[in-house]
Amino acid sequence: MKKTLLATLLLGVFTSAAYATEVEMITNKGTIVIDLNDEAAPNTVANFLRYVDEGFYSNTVFHRVIRGFMVQGGGFEADLNRKDTHLPVAYEGDNGLYNDAGTIAMARTQDPNSATSQFFINQVDNTFLNHGARGTYGYTVFGKVTQGMDVVNRIADVSVRNVGPYQNVPVEPVVIEAVRRVN
Repeated sequence: MKKTLLATLLLGVFTSAAYATEVEMITNKGTIVIDLNDEAAPNTVANFLRYVDEGFYSNTVFHRVIRGFMVQGGGFEADLNRKDTHLPVAYEGDNGLYNDAGTIAMARTQDPNSATSQFFINQVDNTFLNHGARGTYGYTVFGKVTQGMDVVNRIADVSVRNVGPYQNVPVEPVVIEAVRRVN
């Protein structure tokens, strides 16, 4: 019993240390609370928090929404003008975290070292996006939704359309009103 209690306490300490930073993403569909894993993806979390602290995500939108897959945002305003970003962050996808339902990961181009401000929240388990899946780089997971998965699901259920070169754009903008640190 003592060993079980000790193991439980230690697991709690390690878990809380790994997810030491929490952010609140306020959208026009509701609020999403996300724990960021500073330990597994330190550079990615620092990059994301830089944008948070600068207020970069305020009035951006979820510009790509695919029901049964993910919701992507963090780079465009409602009129689909792309915001200027900082330099890309190095790939940290080989960190033991997986693109499971409710996790947040960095969006990028074909270059694994091209992630800047855009992120996506997995609506379902997307194992094909994990590091090493099909022998390729994956997408860096850096946190998980702890509250508001119902909001993510509401976002995933909106009607979408194609707008110029962009596909799966919500008909009515899904606005990220603010992202702020909780702790």
